[in-house]
Amino acid sequence: MKLFIKNMVCARCERTVERLFEALVLSLKNRRLGEVEVEGELSAAQMEAVRQALHSEGFELLDDRTSRLISEVKNLVVQEIHHDAGQKPETMNFSDFLSKKIGQDYSHLSKLFSAVEGVTIEKYIIAQKIERVKEWLVYDELTLSEIAWRLGYSSSQHLSNQFRQVTGMTPTQFKTSHKHERKHLDEV
Repeated sequence: MKLFIKNMVCARCERTVERLFEALVLSLKNRRLGEVEVEGELSAAQMEAVRQALHSEGFELLDDRTSRLISEVKNLVVQEIHHDAGQKPETMNFSDFLSKKIGQDYSHLSKLFSAVEGVTIEKYIIAQKIERVKEWLVYDELTLSEIAWRLGYSSSQHLSNQFRQVTGMTPTQFKTSHKHERKHLDEV
């Protein structure tokens, strides 16, 4: 049985969810960002225990198809931007990538995402990229040009302009005075 989990956005989240299921004495067949597969079917009592355990750690069990689609979009974006999944070819834009991976028309996904999240997929992608830029700026291991290239920006100037629009400061200003103003991925 597959279960879809909101806010399960990193390897640490996967391990936390795995430990929760172990504590509930439920065997996992498979786990990946945003979902787990358990052995067999769960009773109503087991489902409620899972729901409560997940909630106690900041996760949420997703029951409906719309929530699962939104979660899948978010997980694919997070994997590509923060975990360097490499599934999206450099020449492919995110809209085509998401449509292909999820098997849904992008305009449908976009309308659904905007209605539920109150922000477009494009703005969500930009927010994730800016959080990744912040991370790299704090580490101070890459130049702005290298960061721009890794995230698919046409130039470091384009990245700087977008960074300024989102944060209200330049990457240099952020780097020198606001190193620790980063958000958790599930808050972006």
